[in-house]
Parts: sequence; structure tokens; C-alpha cells
Amino acid sequence: MENAKPNPNGVAIKWTLINIVTGIVLTYVFQFANIGVTSPVRYVSYLPFIAFLFLGQKEYRDQLGGYMKFGEGFNIAWRYGVYSGLILAVFIYLYYAYLSPDMYTKMLEEQRAAMEAKGLSSDQVDQGMQFMNKMGMVLVVIGAIIGTAIAGMLIGLIGAAIFKKERSAFDPEPSEPAV
Repeated sequence: MENAKPNPNGVAIKWTLINIVTGIVLTYVFQFANIGVTSPVRYVSYLPFIAFLFLGQKEYRDQLGGYMKFGEGFNIAWRYGVYSGLILAVFIYLYYAYLSPDMYTKMLEEQRAAMEAKGLSSDQVDQGMQFMNKMGMVLVVIGAIIGTAIAGMLIGLIGAAIFKKERSAFDPEPSEPAV
């Protein structure tokens, strides 16, 4: 009887949920600390994303008996990235539309200031702001989905290379668990 492989979805979803909860907490910490939406300090939120991706890959390797092929490690990473992107997009929409609409307004104001600092004319700034008022939320949500999925895949390549450990001909086959 062949051993059943662990479900990669279970591991990916577990670490995705941990990542999203951490991201929500960080979002509110940044808000209450009055850290700007475009502040470089916000890049700190990438650290848990990377850490949880690596922990997911390690957990899956452990579930496979300590051995994992590169493709199996990447499989966990892309699932984690896609799931994180989808759930993050829902949170971002809810956050900017209902939970903290003032933060979306603050982000738009920061964008206006950035355009003015670049020396754009007032007509160009006004056109850009009209576009952001109409399509900004859609772009933010789509950007979260695509950006998070791509980040998960790219970082997952590194993690898959780190955690890859293939079984050699001399390694014992996994035994069946005792019943």
C-alpha cells in the first residue's frame, strides 16, 4: 500500500491565513502609528510574507518525510501567493471602502503631493486624480492579486531551492505509519 501524499492546499491555506492575520494587524499598527500609506516603513510587512512562505515550504517538506522535490516546494509557494493575493485583495477593498475610507483619501492625497513634487502641471495632476478616483480602487485590488501571486512565485523559487532535498537511492523509503 502506497503512502498518500499530504495535501499541499492544507499547508498553503494554513500559512496564508496566518499571513493575512499578521498583515491585518500590521495594517492597523501602521494606521494607528500614523505611518503614511506610501512610507518605506511599510516594506516591513514583506518580512512575515516571506517568513510564512518559507515556513510553509518547510512544513510541507517535513510532512513528506523530510524530502521534497523542487517542484513540490514551488507548488506550495504559488498556492500560498495566489491565496494570499486573493484574500489580501478582499481585505484591501473592505479596508479602503468600508473600514478606513479615510486611509484611501490619505493615499490619494499622498499621490497628489508626489505628482506635484515631480513638477507635473495642475491639469496633469487633476487628470491623474480623476483617474485615481474612478479606477484607483480597482487598480489597487488587481495589483494586490497579481503582485502578491508573482511575489509568492519568485520568492518561492528561492525557498524551493533552499528546502529541496531529494531522496537518493540509498535513503530508506518512508514506512507506513503504525495503526
